[in-house]
Amino acid sequence: MSLLWNWLHSLEWRRGFFAWARTDGVTWVYIFKVLVAAFITLWLAMRLELPQPRTAMITVFIVMQPQSGHVFAKSFYRVLGTLAGSAMMVALIAIFPQNSELFLPSLALWVGLCSAGAMRYRTFRAYGFVLAGYTAAMIGLPVLEHPEQAFMAAVWRVLEISLGILVSTLVSAAILPQSASAAMRNALYQRFGVFAGVVVEALRGNTQRDRFEASNVRFIAEAVGLESLRNVTAFEDPHMRRRSGRLVRMNSEFMAVSTRFNALHQLLERLRARGPLQIVGAIEPGLETLVELLEPYVGRALTEADALRLTLELAAYKDGLQAQVRGLRSEYLQTHPSEAELLDFHTAFELLYRLVDEMFSYAQTHASLSAHSHQREQWDEPYVSRTNWLVSLAAGLRASVVLLLLGSYWLLSDWPSGAMMTLIATVTAGLSAASPNPKRMSFQMACGTLLGAFIGFFETFFVFPWIDGFPLLCMVLAPVFVLGAFLSSRPAYAGYGIGLLVFFAIGSVPNNLTVYNPYTFINDYIGMLLGMLVCAAAGAIILPPNSRWLWSRLEQDLREQVLFAIGGRLRGLGSAFDSRTRDLLHQAYGLAAGKPQVQSQLMRWMFVVLEIGHAVIELRKEQHNAPVHPAYAESQPWRQAIRVMGRALARLFLQPSASNHERALVAVDHAISRVQATDEPFARHFDTSLLRRAQSYLHFIRSSLLDPQSPLAQGLPHAP
Repeated sequence: MSLLWNWLHSLEWRRGFFAWARTDGVTWVYIFKVLVAAFITLWLAMRLELPQPRTAMITVFIVMQPQSGHVFAKSFYRVLGTLAGSAMMVALIAIFPQNSELFLPSLALWVGLCSAGAMRYRTFRAYGFVLAGYTAAMIGLPVLEHPEQAFMAAVWRVLEISLGILVSTLVSAAILPQSASAAMRNALYQRFGVFAGVVVEALRGNTQRDRFEASNVRFIAEAVGLESLRNVTAFEDPHMRRRSGRLVRMNSEFMAVSTRFNALHQLLERLRARGPLQIVGAIEPGLETLVELLEPYVGRALTEADALRLTLELAAYKDGLQAQVRGLRSEYLQTHPSEAELLDFHTAFELLYRLVDEMFSYAQTHASLSAHSHQREQWDEPYVSRTNWLVSLAAGLRASVVLLLLGSYWLLSDWPSGAMMTLIATVTAGLSAASPNPKRMSFQMACGTLLGAFIGFFETFFVFPWIDGFPLLCMVLAPVFVLGAFLSSRPAYAGYGIGLLVFFAIGSVPNNLTVYNPYTFINDYIGMLLGMLVCAAAGAIILPPNSRWLWSRLEQDLREQVLFAIGGRLRGLGSAFDSRTRDLLHQAYGLAAGKPQVQSQLMRWMFVVLEIGHAVIELRKEQHNAPVHPAYAESQPWRQAIRVMGRALARLFLQPSASNHERALVAVDHAISRVQATDEPFARHFDTSLLRRAQSYLHFIRSSLLDPQSPLAQGLPHAP
């Protein structure tokens, strides 16, 4: 018994240890690697007698990430940004030597363009833009009065940053490496199990709207995050790099699956809420078959072997679905349903068939990951991001205004620490440019810098003079770096950690030649704090990204995706529409953090945009692939009616109003009647009849327009 107890106790201890290792243990490994990389970099920079060893160490703090792939990607774009910023600064100094009246506006324009680019590209590419902006300022501002030093300053800057990048990359890859590709595999494996649980719950009518919206927010964030992870894994793992096309395809196919499911779920919810119950009872046997198929996968990781089995099961389900639908339809016809109820029945099973077809494609691609090369790797429909140009313009304008304002004050006042103030404001504007709340980020960095100032003053004037040797210096600096790295690893406190790490290093870490000057020390930190506070004020005053104007603009962009579905190039339109819509929602949802009503409204807009947009795309595909026959000719009244409906939908989503809503409904009803009145050479089964499928899509658009939960119907009388 005692042996059994000891064994169980040791097993419980091991489980607890592994659980800690997967969570907090990862953080402490990251902190340890930050310390090792920072001190190795500082020692090498001092031994090589670089002018500013602290610059090399700051590179470590900015580049280091818990996963090695992120370090590689960030390092790559940091090098590109540094080279671009250095080249631009040398060019500006050469063009405007000792001419601050023209140099400063030119630098402000460059920094503004880089900040706008950072907001436009929200992955690690954004970091290249950030570096290109503030590298130019870090080189140019200190040598503004000595332009002959600009070239060598740029050279030293590149060497210092390269040293920090090299050491960070080696340490991250050599010491307990955390692979980004492993994180991506885990995310891919877990995603379908969660999705299967949502589908099973929803098809049985047990889901709640809040939980359904929360699940969609999670799937959207995963779609955006997996695209970023895919770009990162290309730097570290040739295994994943060979599968890059399939990973893009999987992401696109999963977005299509979730869109199909959302459409089916929304239709079923409307039918359950509106009645009659006979139609729900007629549809549910077909749904229950899919539920039984998916139940074994709920909450499970979907490996390649599981995906292959799922592919076979879905193929068998698809083969039997048509016969099952015909049988259910025969039974339902005995209840003498109305034309509208029969349309609901047909539309529900058309959406179900499309859902199963998309799920089958997704499972095939997932199963293909086990092969080193596969024909499904050929995929030419990339993930397309969408950023409002006003959002990018606002970020660039804030950075330019801050640099111009503080730079002018520095030149007019001739304050010795004015260059430091302007420089730190530029760095802060760049680091906070891609943040959803730059005001909060800048203020957090100011608080971290203030804490670093107090610690730095004590260590610089009361500790450093008494220590002898590099090991003692590391012991003194380590507690500050541990605290900063720990805070930066927590998203809610990242600004405090960045402020403590980066700006403590700028102001307090000794160079090769250390100068103990309290007056300069205090003035420099005052300049840093003033620069950050001005950035925080600019984030709150100059087109703040979490304000109502931006939500309204992003909501308009979200609505305009329907126009993209109506008029966009048909090749690759479905995946581009999915990714653009989700990317916009992901941005808007993040910017509206803390505003649940705004987030809920944005989510409702996304649902109606995806529903109607995808139905429009399917209608366009059906017309494009129509066989050559007079019933499908361009001049047919049903095709003309669909074009009229497209124009009515465009007006509605550009300017939602009661009159445009009514016009759109009339246009949809007219299109449905024209389709019904047209004869075609095939039997009207959903697997053979083009017009039958078109009628289902049109009916779904109509039901979506009449959904009382839709933002389009708010304030309008509920139509029958």
